Amino acid sequence: MAAGRSTTHDIEIRDDIVIKRYRSWERGEHRREWAALNVLALHAPGLAPAPVRADLDGSPPTVVMSRLPGTPLRGLPTGPEQVRALATALTHLHQAIPGADPLAPASRPPLNPTPGHVLKPAAWHPAAAVAHVRALAAAHPDLGDSPGTRRAFTLGTAWLSDPSLDRLPANPFPPVLGMADGNLANYLWDPDTARVHIIDWEDSGLADRAFELAEVAEHISHVDGDLDSGLLLAHLDLAPAEAARVHEFRRLLALGWLLMLGPDGPATRRNPPGTLDRQAERVLALLDS
Repeated sequence: MAAGRSTTHDIEIRDDIVIKRYRSWERGEHRREWAALNVLALHAPGLAPAPVRADLDGSPPTVVMSRLPGTPLRGLPTGPEQVRALATALTHLHQAIPGADPLAPASRPPLNPTPGHVLKPAAWHPAAAVAHVRALAAAHPDLGDSPGTRRAFTLGTAWLSDPSLDRLPANPFPPVLGMADGNLANYLWDPDTARVHIIDWEDSGLADRAFELAEVAEHISHVDGDLDSGLLLAHLDLAPAEAARVHEFRRLLALGWLLMLGPDGPATRRNPPGTLDRQAERVLALLDS
């Protein structure tokens, strides 16, 4: 959920490599990305760019990686083939790293990262999301006069006040390597191989799989295309307990986007007219299911 955040890096794209120079790195973006690329190169080659070289102590820090083929899914028509490929990529990401089995009991030893490349907790995580959305609601943002939007706000803030939401960030499953960013622009569809590749790992780290899946399903980038989030989740064969957590996180994240879409909201200028009303309908549907 990065509305209002300015571009955090400059990109130079060459024939076979991409050079990423960071404009800000207070969250350790460059180190997060470099660690993730190296772990993935060992355990899931081809899913993400391959690491080439890095200057992590430079000013600005720089990471050089391979260039991957494909077109961002954001704004792209997404039929069953693309949705299936996205589900396959997410499953591969969440299961390929040793110790990252989302169906394993919580007593299983934690994820064991590649030596020399430590995976820190992801920059965007459930506890931060709960606090962020509650803060947005408490500020009573201007969401206009639409009856549907007002109803979504009323029901959403009532749901936010439920004490059970305080327990949601406690993950009963082992962590996975996650993107911490559901923007569909980060998922590249390659029609030649019918695969989806994943880019932009600057917020990545140890993550809650249910939260990560909800991020992809509910990121506001869905308004630029026609991603069927229900079909995507159906391809993932979630256990009942995890599916229930995904649904709760979807409610939380969808409501968060609604609260940033008012006339002067930080997410408004980046999205097409009518997004606020569509998002209110989405929130109401999720709260009602």
